[in-house]
Amino acid sequence: MLTELRRRLRTGGDIPEWFSYPEVVKVLRESHPPRNKQGFTVMLTGYTNSGKDAIARALNVTLNQQGGRSISLLLGENFRSNLSTELGFSREDRNMNVSRIGFVASEMTKAGAAVIAAPIAPFKESRQQAKELVQKNGSFYLVHVATPLEYCEKTDRRGIYAKARAGEIKNFTGVDDPYETPEKGEAALTVDMSKESVRTAVHQIVLLLESEGLLDQL
Repeated sequence: MLTELRRRLRTGGDIPEWFSYPEVVKVLRESHPPRNKQGFTVMLTGYTNSGKDAIARALNVTLNQQGGRSISLLLGENFRSNLSTELGFSREDRNMNVSRIGFVASEMTKAGAAVIAAPIAPFKESRQQAKELVQKNGSFYLVHVATPLEYCEKTDRRGIYAKARAGEIKNFTGVDDPYETPEKGEAALTVDMSKESVRTAVHQIVLLLESEGLLDQL
């Protein structure tokens, strides 16, 4: 009976009046919303100019069009300039920044929001920590934007890579600081902006969320 109750709560199915008092059922539904009402976090990781910010913004628009839950967008540079202004780019500071993103994402996920985060997140340890924080309150999906470094650098219109190569920017991921590529099984999805479009990448993420029951089919 309890298994059936959990299924009905998860799917939003009807719960017979004979099962319990309406007041109790109301509390149960509030504390166990159906999958398509639960919060979740999608974290995109990759090099600077890999396309992760563009994907995050487009996914934000797509999810807002569907409605049903609030959407929170946490872009790496914006987060640093507002909540991690005192941090540098050492391994410890980078991990602290991603940890903070994970904490904020976890709290928003708990509140039922769809969170889209797009830090570089170059180190596995901090990505894992963020995952563990979020999973206390909802689902977490890491998307590796695996656009090759050479492509990211070639298409860099802002000239950030050129400055890093010239030594004007220190501790730059991919130039004089490492990026730990997600190992097999770490990322729920891998996309490559040198081979596919932002629209295609967003579609793949949406299909993943739909398959998990977190989105109604668009």
